[in-house]
Amino acid sequence: MSTLPRERPHRDQHCWNNGPGRTEVAAALRGIPLDHGFPWYGSQLTAALMVPLRLMETWAHGQDIFDALCVSRRPTGRLHHVASLGVIGRALSFYAAQLPVPEEPFRVELTGPDGQTWTWGPEDAMQRIQGSALDFCLRVTQRRSRAETDLTAVGKDAQKWLDIARVFL
Repeated sequence: MSTLPRERPHRDQHCWNNGPGRTEVAAALRGIPLDHGFPWYGSQLTAALMVPLRLMETWAHGQDIFDALCVSRRPTGRLHHVASLGVIGRALSFYAAQLPVPEEPFRVELTGPDGQTWTWGPEDAMQRIQGSALDFCLRVTQRRSRAETDLTAVGKDAQKWLDIARVFL
């Protein structure tokens, strides 16, 4: 079995983050109103959500590669974007499971990679999720089962949310 030599790309070669298309997409999106709808799998997706959702997908599929190679990935504060989408996607989780969306407010408290606490929802909410931001992101992108995380839930609806959590259809 032969192996191919690992070569660094020449700096003039196109890479994912500076290749053709990225600049054009960014320029095109700048001129679109944030509430402009794009058709997306039988629904509409606004410009304001399109870009963060693509970032989430890139992160999640990147995690698939790290997992396949059995390599750890150092989490960064960029997880905040994925975590925010996870919180915003709570109703989607219930919708996809064909369950009624709970009306009671939720509190989500996550510990970011730098030790900071990230919070969403009212402090006095009875439905609560707590744990690491990494585990929450892995859960809502369905890269880890609930049992594989350190996430805790208080309240019947919060328990159910962690069971069915997802940030995409």
